[in-house]
Amino acid sequence: MREGLEVLAYIGLGSNLGDRENNLSEALNRMRSVAGLSLLRVSSFHESEPIGPPDQPDFLNAVAEVATSLPPRSLLGATQRIELEMGRIRSRHWGPRLIDLDILLYGDRLVSEHDLVIPHPMMHVRRFVLAPLCELVPNEEHPTLGLTFSQLLRRVKWDAGVQGLSTQRTQVLAR
Repeated sequence: MREGLEVLAYIGLGSNLGDRENNLSEALNRMRSVAGLSLLRVSSFHESEPIGPPDQPDFLNAVAEVATSLPPRSLLGATQRIELEMGRIRSRHWGPRLIDLDILLYGDRLVSEHDLVIPHPMMHVRRFVLAPLCELVPNEEHPTLGLTFSQLLRRVKWDAGVQGLSTQRTQVLAR
């Protein structure tokens, strides 16, 4: 890890409006310009059915591994700024979105605040999070559940998300 960057964090990305692949790529490019954040690896892009209202397009999802010196609250602010700059409109809970960035993990740190919970409280039951996360850290343990992400993925129903994979492969961006 580069000097000053102390924590490995994992950020989930999702998009189901417009050019989904371009939206994920644009969010990743914007993450590269955040001070105190270094993008290390990105999973393949995974297509999944939406959770929530069924009257919306399928999602494209990925997970990014980052090294950061930002505290969790600042990292949340950075991800929300990227969403806002890209035109995300929060009109309906679990509704369609141009871009969605969620902090999944922040080292082994536990955070429980009204608008920020780490590890992400639903990640262990969402195939569209676990499948791309397992490309990056299959043998790492969930900080509170004591199971590896591969073990958690095997417990999730096949119909709970991922329907296919895009042609993009896991990218190693920096070391």
